[in-house]
Amino acid sequence: MFNFLIVTLFPELFSEFVKTSLIGKAVENELLSFEFISLRDFTTDRHRTVDDTPYGGGPGMVMKPEPILKAFATLPDNTHKIFLTPQGKPFQQSDAARYAAFDKPLLLFCGRYEGVDERIVETFDEQLSLGDFVLNGGEVAAMAVVEAISRLIPGVIGKIDSTVEESFSAGLLEYPQYTRPEEVNGKSVPQVLLSGNHKKIEEWRKGQSLLRTYQVRRDLFEQYPLSEHERNLFAEALKGIAEK
Repeated sequence: MFNFLIVTLFPELFSEFVKTSLIGKAVENELLSFEFISLRDFTTDRHRTVDDTPYGGGPGMVMKPEPILKAFATLPDNTHKIFLTPQGKPFQQSDAARYAAFDKPLLLFCGRYEGVDERIVETFDEQLSLGDFVLNGGEVAAMAVVEAISRLIPGVIGKIDSTVEESFSAGLLEYPQYTRPEEVNGKSVPQVLLSGNHKKIEEWRKGQSLLRTYQVRRDLFEQYPLSEHERNLFAEALKGIAEK
């Protein structure tokens, strides 16, 4: 069973999340477990204060170090602690795959306010960000990280093969997908997908994956090590655009 520990000031935000869809089923099947830790339980004043004004002045509040340190003192020694913060490194699919292989608890710390006292940042094993934008807190980011990891844990998704060909799994965006009916608004499903020729379908999908990555995420495309065969498939996909 994969064990998530979530440190949050608002555990109620997760109440439906852990009961819904594939996450809920995985919890029922004892593939995933969640423990929610409230920092307010580790305060000593009657107001259960978890934040204070920053030294040097400035807007906003800073999360106090004492409740965090007290909470961390109760954790298993092997807990891997992640601080969700806009200042962290961008979370990627490769990170999700790395965490999914853990045999130890994974803690996601949902920051709030202006962040945490800098003197305790070193108590975290990693700092992660969802991207170059700012949220009100780390709860939404934690949900995204949980979903990305959980779907890579055997049994959470029915067909594990479906996670292998997804966007970013091989460093590329996923190819276009189609379903019934064969024609929608005058646009038909590509004939190759109706051919039954699995090799041609596989090659078409690879070419389309390369094309889509080139069009949408040029940065990923330029990092991808193209083989000679893939160069030909990409050229064929580009040719298909020119002929339209």
